[in-house]
Amino acid sequence: MNDAFINTHKDLRKLYGEALGIAVDKQQSELDKYSEQFLTLSPFSILSTSDKNCIHDCSPRGDYPGFIQKIDNRTIAIPDRPGNNRLDSLSNIIDNPNVGLLVLVPGFGECLRINGSAKITIDEKVLSGFKYKNSLPKSVVIISISEIYFHCTKAIKRSNLWAEKYNTDRSVMPSFGRILMAQIDPNKSEKEITDIETLIEDRAKNTLY
Repeated sequence: MNDAFINTHKDLRKLYGEALGIAVDKQQSELDKYSEQFLTLSPFSILSTSDKNCIHDCSPRGDYPGFIQKIDNRTIAIPDRPGNNRLDSLSNIIDNPNVGLLVLVPGFGECLRINGSAKITIDEKVLSGFKYKNSLPKSVVIISISEIYFHCTKAIKRSNLWAEKYNTDRSVMPSFGRILMAQIDPNKSEKEITDIETLIEDRAKNTLY
């Protein structure tokens, strides 16, 4: 069994070969006009962080298209909207500023990858730039870019991510609230489950901002 694992860079390259020139050459250290335009179109990203013990976490970040704002060619900012107050990403950033960001645009096969270092600001001027529906974020994550490049379309094409005919009917699984209650306390009554489902639905509608 141990012989089936890849444990060295040499063996990894022997299996896959070297990266093609364009895959290496495309990497940049700052925004250009195309990556900047991509950010203006994106309503969704995934933020990857790690704590001081190198325990990793990925957190979805969604908002209006263009919610990831350019500060300058090497700096971007992401508002932190109301959530469940676990604060996994923000806590990790305090412990370890190194982050990764995967930026997506619905309908696009390409995605944008950004690596860098992050910090959290509550500067009123910065917060005011993210005012939406009369609400300000509690904080903003500032990312200093060290690497940025577009990722090819293969993963999204293979997954048919944006193809409506491949959408899975949500009814094949229970509601989010029912799943949570089964995980937390499988002995919850039907009324308790229904109350939680209603609470989650109301929060999703009324506490987005």
